[in-house]
Amino acid sequence: MRRAEIQRNTKETKIQLTLNLDGKEEGGIDTGIGFFDHMLNSFAVHSGFGLSVKCEGDLEVDDHHSIEDVGIVLGQAFAKLTEDKTGLARYGSAIIPLDEALTLCAVDISNRPYLVFDGKFEFDLMGDMETQMVREFFYAFAIQAKVTLHIRLLSGENDHHKAESMFKAFAHAMKAAVKKNAEGELLSSKGLL
Repeated sequence: MRRAEIQRNTKETKIQLTLNLDGKEEGGIDTGIGFFDHMLNSFAVHSGFGLSVKCEGDLEVDDHHSIEDVGIVLGQAFAKLTEDKTGLARYGSAIIPLDEALTLCAVDISNRPYLVFDGKFEFDLMGDMETQMVREFFYAFAIQAKVTLHIRLLSGENDHHKAESMFKAFAHAMKAAVKKNAEGELLSSKGLL
């Protein structure tokens, strides 16, 4: 079973996270940021990954530290579980609609951290989450997970729909990338990732 538990305590956040690439977790998701919890739950449901997150952050300041640090910890858990890339599909992509919003997401579990994010939001907030934190979450994840991640919003008007289509596309792309390849080999012409 591919399962990792990570704890990270700083002066800004205290996070306990469990990621299971092969099943469910029962701990729930609670970051204190309702819209972000909704996005993480969408990611868990659509990826099929078991995800449990408890974050206590300095929300009296704003949501930045909590969202960024959850991205960091989720990326660390993912990196731990994919350290040995032998047998992984390695690549995953998805184009996911949510009403008028449409997002393309592509990922390479490459050991080369990089984010390309092309998506704009109309307003500053979605519920209690700053829209600028969507990119910050994906950046923190990509760097810590050591993946190349492309997220491109192809269409959309409603900020909620845009963000949710991004998280769902991310979920489906990640699900495809961690599947076992038919050959059971490391997919690299170099022989090393």
